[in-house]
Amino acid sequence: MKKFLKTVASVALVGMLAACGSGNTSGDGSADSVSIGYFPNLDHAAGIVGMEKGFFQDELGEVEANFRDFPNGNDFIEALDAGTLDIGYVGPGPAINYFLRGGDVVVISAAANGATLIVAREDAGIETLEDFDGKSFCTPGNGCTHNVQLEIMLQDLGLQSNRLGGTVEHQSRVAPANMVAMFEQGQIDAAAAPEPWGTYLVEELGAKVVSEWNDVFLGETLASVVLVTSKRFMEEQPEIVEAMLKGHIQAVNYTHENTEDTLKTINDSLYNLTQQRLPESVLENAWQRMVVTTDTFPEALQAWADASYQLSFIEDDPDLTGFVDTTKLEELLK
Repeated sequence: MKKFLKTVASVALVGMLAACGSGNTSGDGSADSVSIGYFPNLDHAAGIVGMEKGFFQDELGEVEANFRDFPNGNDFIEALDAGTLDIGYVGPGPAINYFLRGGDVVVISAAANGATLIVAREDAGIETLEDFDGKSFCTPGNGCTHNVQLEIMLQDLGLQSNRLGGTVEHQSRVAPANMVAMFEQGQIDAAAAPEPWGTYLVEELGAKVVSEWNDVFLGETLASVVLVTSKRFMEEQPEIVEAMLKGHIQAVNYTHENTEDTLKTINDSLYNLTQQRLPESVLENAWQRMVVTTDTFPEALQAWADASYQLSFIEDDPDLTGFVDTTKLEELLK
């Protein structure tokens, strides 16, 4: 396991340091390559399948698809902001935070709903959310999708994180794979984890499920992964965006029709990154805690943003007007 975790960390670092060009253009202004981001998580199934099965490259034709994996949404957004990333899959939390800061980002489709599992270390003394008082938890990012989902539930119970002067300690920017080591070593009591890592903690380390995915705040309607790009890229490279959406739709449909091969494809992709595979039972059970879909629920995204404001992750009352544009997606689905 330690070798696995070190490899994951090394791969993530290499992915961040790689000097991947973004949207290199030819003389007529059309791009000859596109940089596509994703996470090595189960709920990024559409992105991983689209990459591994060649759906994106087939639709892009002569435009070269360059794929980059990221450990968390903050790093993804930094790459998008720096212009070294054109399009990709990320949790809605980092994308919303960036949008509200004036960042150039737009959601063009959902990719998965659900996939957040709140679990506690076996001997942490946590049975329910009420037991988080005086305990610690980790999330992939500060103010990330999973962070807000857990903290708003705690706030409803009168509990707050130490960020707000409360009694619950929060450790952020913990890569999902690194949560495993923290649980093993007793360094953390609980986690709001994306799949398949939440289920891995349960099945392999005996962690307790505190809140199932469909009991988490907005669990069934909030997109855990969205496909985003910048408005600039949409305007400058509409053909590439349309090709990406076509590949995305193919990938989503493939996951529904070929679940067994989808899980194998994801495990093979993870192996190529880390030289380790996840147990099949972990992937199969985690798959039941999410829905791969293009269905986007803007009202759920707004509700999440409102909760983020309530928790002081963002300063101003959020207005997500213009954040979601699924016009092209809807045309293609017809």
